[in-house]
Amino acid sequence: MTSAPIAVALDAPDLETAARWAAAVTPHVSTVKVGLELYLRYGPDVIASVRGATGVQVFLDLKLHDIPNTVAGAARAVARLKPAILTVHAAGGRAMIQAAVDAVPNTCIAAVTALTSLSEDDLERLGVRGPSGDAVRRLAVEAVGAGARALVCSPREVAAVRAEVGPDITLITPGVRPVGSDTQDQARVATPEQAIADGADLLVIGRPITGSADPGATAAGIAAALRRVVPS
Repeated sequence: MTSAPIAVALDAPDLETAARWAAAVTPHVSTVKVGLELYLRYGPDVIASVRGATGVQVFLDLKLHDIPNTVAGAARAVARLKPAILTVHAAGGRAMIQAAVDAVPNTCIAAVTALTSLSEDDLERLGVRGPSGDAVRRLAVEAVGAGARALVCSPREVAAVRAEVGPDITLITPGVRPVGSDTQDQARVATPEQAIADGADLLVIGRPITGSADPGATAAGIAAALRRVVPS
């Protein structure tokens, strides 16, 4: 059975919980995501703990954002952990993204466009011109031009970004919420089925899975629903 194109966000309070969640969901999903908080608390050991013996893809979501030389050095520092995906902020600019791409040619650099926690009002207050979709498309084009092989965008923008960058760029969508789930701190959301239909390649889902009574069963249920809409 093919694993579903889901990255489960392991935003756990401790390493043992993260490893338990990873073991529970790995039979059903392709990827587990380690974020900034967990990585800073436990360091590189967290990667081996959540990867286990399964060889599941690890998405290291550090959202690097600094001058090009510093980002290149940081990317090289984590490359030995062999993450499948490493994030940088698209707002860091073309030179920064290019530096990361050049530093770790065997890792997929994913550029984060606009955080899914930001509403239209938030973006306007930050000085982002025009609708969020326009800003996301501009950032996406710049990032792809700099060599990024993946983009992180909300489900609301994924169709427009796909039309802008074509079929060969991996689109990763956080802010995915199954029907009936609380949106929590996510402002721009969609269901898994809608995000896939709009052109997403990898769905980031955290609390709807890890906050459930049985994360493995919940992941299996979402994966089964996706198999009905995603061709084998």
